[in-house]
Amino acid sequence: MLEKLKKLENEYRTLEAELGDPAVLADASRFREASRRYAELGEVIETFREYQKVKNGLAEARELSADPELGEMAREEAAQLEEKLTELESRLELLLLPRDPADVRNAIVEIRAGAGGQEAALFAGDLFEMYTRYAERLGYRVEMLESHPTDLGGFSKVSFEIIGNGAYGVFKYESGVHRVQRVPATETQGRIHTSTATVAVLPEAEESDVELDMSEVRIDVMRASGPGGQGVNTTDSAVRVLHEPTGIIITIQDSRSQIKNREKALSILRSRLLEMKRAEEEAALRANRLAQIGSGERSEKIRTYNFPQSRVTDHRIHYTTHNLEGVLSGALEELTEALKKADQERMLEELSAQTQST
Repeated sequence: MLEKLKKLENEYRTLEAELGDPAVLADASRFREASRRYAELGEVIETFREYQKVKNGLAEARELSADPELGEMAREEAAQLEEKLTELESRLELLLLPRDPADVRNAIVEIRAGAGGQEAALFAGDLFEMYTRYAERLGYRVEMLESHPTDLGGFSKVSFEIIGNGAYGVFKYESGVHRVQRVPATETQGRIHTSTATVAVLPEAEESDVELDMSEVRIDVMRASGPGGQGVNTTDSAVRVLHEPTGIIITIQDSRSQIKNREKALSILRSRLLEMKRAEEEAALRANRLAQIGSGERSEKIRTYNFPQSRVTDHRIHYTTHNLEGVLSGALEELTEALKKADQERMLEELSAQTQST
């Protein structure tokens, strides 16, 4: 592990020098990749340097432990540093786990109302607000891609892009069926109803990830419909893209620009094709992956939002918080960290099992 960390530290120093090089600054693509990798290594190197500092301090404390005057104090310090060193070693093990290269990308999120009629649509709207606020808390930007609002203020379907370094790595754990238990606003007898909404989170695909054969893509232009402000319904700006081999259909009408809607639709198509490819590869490698974390699987209820008990439960990791109001206001950090930790522990178990089998 130490050899690997030393190599990463050398790479970090090289990247640091590159980011101050005028030639790299002039090359947007090279600068973006260097910045992305530099940020990715930041926590690892910071932890490694702290580990080295503690290790050196421990060696000094052990040397002083035989001193007649300072021995007792040095032994106490050594015990504390040993504990700290163990914690840092465990943390470094987690930080060195293989990372999904897509984690650094933007995220495309799609929410669909499920069972429950109008209440499901309202819940889909609540989830949209929750993710929007969470993204804002993290300093990300949200851009609407497609929306189908309902009369009561929810959505039958809404898709949007979360733009910022690492967005997919944060939001990928949200894929699945979300369930709400509450008394709907339209319920006159105070009965609790259960409704659902499905969430799919995709990493934004780059053109180099998926090679589209445009002869297999049909693009239709039409007049936008529904709300959207003056002008959106008076021009043929809406774009529908059909990928004939897979039957995937993307309709985008949120921009007045036909060109922009076309670019968004093709971007989402690439992302869906990339996710299909990733899912196939992952299924072949991990037949029993824990609770389908991050895979986009929608068949299983992953989380319940229970209003009478002010409770949010993530069923994949059996984690419960009673901060329902905070979660719906965008305070998802607690859940995200718990899911990330569970995913890391699963990977450690897999690596340990592979080591033992070899």
